[in-house]
Amino acid sequence: ADNPNDKWLTDVTEFKVIGTNTKLYLSAILDLYDTSIISHQMGISNNNKLANDTFDDAIKKNPNAKPMFHSDRGFQYTNKVFQKKLTSRSMTVSMSRVGRCIDNGPMESFWGTLKSEMYYLNQFHDINQLKEAINQYIVFYNEQRYQEKLKGLTPIEYRNQALNQLNI
Repeated sequence: ADNPNDKWLTDVTEFKVIGTNTKLYLSAILDLYDTSIISHQMGISNNNKLANDTFDDAIKKNPNAKPMFHSDRGFQYTNKVFQKKLTSRSMTVSMSRVGRCIDNGPMESFWGTLKSEMYYLNQFHDINQLKEAINQYIVFYNEQRYQEKLKGLTPIEYRNQALNQLNI
């Protein structure tokens, strides 16, 4: 992506809460320009509402954005309601090929980073503790985790620098 809000990626990942049958699902939208997480929502069910809420939050934070929107072929993204949300915002729809998770590699990479730097290093016996840890990690990732590919800046610093240059 050449600018912020040119290309957004989305996906849902799953976390298990130790000692329970509870799973927590995290839906996020990543801006390919700076790899920042521009929106995320959590829920105990991987359903259409989770994906819709994540998208609606991203639009609320970026009302003029009309990115190419990339996802896998999950039911949350192929249903008519979600597709209508994209087309009504004049977004270009992009979807991974069947069975090709590498098509959404940067999003999968973020999941791996989140899990290896936070989730796998801890034991979560309480869903609220896990939610709080995920929220804290996303703030850390966006605002404090310096990245070499972003010229030693954090995703938000890199994003803000570009937005200021574009006078947005």
